[in-house]
Amino acid sequence: MSCEYCEKDAVYRCGVCEKPLCGEHAKLRTVCSSCIKENTLEYSIDKVASNKDKEKIREFLQCFGGEQEQLAFDRRFIVTELAAYAARRGKEIAGFLSFAETDNAVIIVALGILPQCQNAGIGGRLIEEVEAEAKRMGKQKLLVSTSNDDLPALAFYQSLGFQICEVKPNVIAEKHGKIMRGIGGLPVRDEIRLQKILR
Repeated sequence: MSCEYCEKDAVYRCGVCEKPLCGEHAKLRTVCSSCIKENTLEYSIDKVASNKDKEKIREFLQCFGGEQEQLAFDRRFIVTELAAYAARRGKEIAGFLSFAETDNAVIIVALGILPQCQNAGIGGRLIEEVEAEAKRMGKQKLLVSTSNDDLPALAFYQSLGFQICEVKPNVIAEKHGKIMRGIGGLPVRDEIRLQKILR
């Protein structure tokens, strides 16, 4: 699905008119609760097991910035090599979350939801699945990081109980060798790290 304003892949959906948007054309503004349209979808969540599912996740990554290799918490990850959960609408994947273990935590490495499936609770359900697995493994916390421009992600994670625990200045700019423009034209420089203590 392409952005309404250019040929780039859509990553977001407008909360008011529902047009698909790339990061560059997504704008940040305050809206009231009645202007946010809830998306009601039937979906199921399960663990990713097949190579076909991993290929679909690879396709997602191309739509969401094109990087299979993600940098988080001073580690490099190949997303399609990690454990993952998928949200399915019938046989189609509507979203995914990949994650990795550390000694005392689980790191959420990548989370992507198709624009037309956003605002349906899929992201929160995927987080719940990983949180439950982390607790079963005896981990003490969930970790996630995002870029400084991704204010929707920062709001989403904080609404689920994550707190900012560290900011790593210029990590993303150094990874790419330049400062890129992100959501709303903001410069993409820093890695913002969040954690959720598991009880």
